Amino acid sequence: MKGARVPLRGVFVSQAIGQTLQRLGGDVVFGLMGSGNLEVTNAIVAAGGRFISARHETGAVCMADGYARVSGRLGVASVHQGPGLTNAITGLTEAAKSRTPLILLAADTPAVQLRSNFKIDQVALVESVGAVAERVYGPATVVADVTRAVRTAVVERRAVVLMFALDVQAAEVELTDPVPWPELPPVRPSSVQAVADLLTRADRPAIIGGRGAVLSGAGPALRRLGELSGAVLATSAVANGLFADDPFAVGISGGFATPVGQKLLGDADVIVAFGASLNHWTTRHGALVAGATLVQVDRDAEAIGAHRAVDFGLVGDARETAEALIAALTARRDDIDLGESRRSVALAAEIAGGAWRDVPYEPSRDWLDPRDLSIALDAMLPVERTVVVDSGAFMGYPSMYLRVPDAHGFVFPQAFQCVGLALGNALGAAAARPDRLTVCAVGDGGLLMALPDLETLGRVKPDMLVVVYDDAAYGAEVHHFRPMGIDVESAQFPPTDFAALAEAAGCRGVTARTVEDLEAVREWVASDRDRPLVLDAKVDPDICAEWLEEAFRGH
Repeated sequence: MKGARVPLRGVFVSQAIGQTLQRLGGDVVFGLMGSGNLEVTNAIVAAGGRFISARHETGAVCMADGYARVSGRLGVASVHQGPGLTNAITGLTEAAKSRTPLILLAADTPAVQLRSNFKIDQVALVESVGAVAERVYGPATVVADVTRAVRTAVVERRAVVLMFALDVQAAEVELTDPVPWPELPPVRPSSVQAVADLLTRADRPAIIGGRGAVLSGAGPALRRLGELSGAVLATSAVANGLFADDPFAVGISGGFATPVGQKLLGDADVIVAFGASLNHWTTRHGALVAGATLVQVDRDAEAIGAHRAVDFGLVGDARETAEALIAALTARRDDIDLGESRRSVALAAEIAGGAWRDVPYEPSRDWLDPRDLSIALDAMLPVERTVVVDSGAFMGYPSMYLRVPDAHGFVFPQAFQCVGLALGNALGAAAARPDRLTVCAVGDGGLLMALPDLETLGRVKPDMLVVVYDDAAYGAEVHHFRPMGIDVESAQFPPTDFAALAEAAGCRGVTARTVEDLEAVREWVASDRDRPLVLDAKVDPDICAEWLEEAFRGH
């Protein structure tokens, strides 16, 4: 590279960081370039990696987060020191709370530069949001430092910030091979006999799979366990799609649950949760699990009973525990009368006919109803899709009405409940699965918060549909406070022309006020889709979803 510095021997530490990270699986990196992280990022690309430039640091971290969730690989983002890191903190917080395996590369000021404009206590900042702070200490430890950070991210499923001061980067080092860490077997439960006894005796068992079940690949084992025990299947919101197309799967448990799902889960006498936290969202503040003997399986002991008291806890990997239970039930099949189990042809028909699209409602007369919008989109979009849902008053509609092919086809960045993260997550998801159409569902407030990366969308041009559920308001606040007689004018806004903004950014923009206007989406789907489509759907601002009313109990 013209004008580049050339080390006298070996490589610079900055190059060693990038090359080592790339060798350890960090070969796709999202970020913003600054003087502090340019050389490290260039080293990843020079080693065969790929760099995707964002327009805001939180967007970059969200891209790495979405990429990791969909691909199952390490997510990597790269930012400048000081303000580059502070700009990234919101996205980092979401990744940390979601336990996404992610490395955020962040430059740092040299210790001697006490008056640098960029100087802040980066370690304290990182740790305050639940991420792990790691550092490259010097030339002698650079490979070990990078390896330790990646191991923590991958093995412990943590968001790790790897910092490197400018003076350390400039040192020279003889590059060595990273030492691989040993492959750790998944945690196996000590005994499953008590839970096997419960499932044997249960008349109306249910299984809830959470993100831990997705990460451990427990889906097939849980389906088989459901067959043996006669259990109906459900997921937490983040694990949506884990049991896609199973005739005895009732969908998402909690606020997004269908009436049929609520009834079947509410009637269960034994519920076994695998890798699900059982928080108030998943349990409808406890109402869905109140009548059941509750079992929680998690590989982390501290997670068991953290949100809700349980009757039995099993420390173990979701797949390992499910397989152990399958073996235990198979050994006692004579004791299980599947003919009397909850599963039947009639039950399968009840579940199939109870999807949200089949539940009647009174449609809006003067606006585009968000339910009409979601049902129409579900019918016209390819089945092979990745659905990414932002936070906001609208978020139940895409989660409840848009089907997904599997658990990796659904990205739900809600651990921090922050509006505006989905576009970044969607860009990362699209990079991970370019073979699938990515559908990014956002509110008007969320897209305006992520507006810098609308340019990234137009520049990178992934195969993506952005659906703006545009009620020209912060809808949750409107629906929460207006019934109390509180003035909500400050949470309502004049209309925004998102179609025009999309066209300016290099995307195609369409405005829809009726279901008939959605024909433009059908035409785009059938075209060569040479640029992303942003659909500005002017939805009814006065509809308050039932799930949102339920959620207000948590505020």
